[in-house]
Amino acid sequence: MARVKGAMHTKKRRKRVLKLAKGYRGAKSKQFRTAKQAVMKSGVYSYAGRRLRKRDFRKLWIARINAATRANGMSYSTFMYGLKIAGIDINRKMLAEMAVNDANAFASLVDTAKAAK
Repeated sequence: MARVKGAMHTKKRRKRVLKLAKGYRGAKSKQFRTAKQAVMKSGVYSYAGRRLRKRDFRKLWIARINAATRANGMSYSTFMYGLKIAGIDINRKMLAEMAVNDANAFASLVDTAKAAK
């Protein structure tokens, strides 16, 4: 049986890693060994970043809702509790959107939450 050499697959694999490392500074974009390490590390960072983005947006939405509810004479926690009692199930993303773009509708939600509490 003939011996199979892995040159083609090795070149393909290295090319793929170097393509992912394009734009990295210095040897990290030129040498395979350092590029491989940099790509692995950047993959870890991007995975963590996708999780952190969700936390950051939730914090932003809560801050916006809190600012709008305080402008209407209520705190965030009592507003959310009032909505829960009233049976209104709107996520924080939509509440923040309403707080920024549709103040009248948000004020009516605050009134509903006050009445339910």
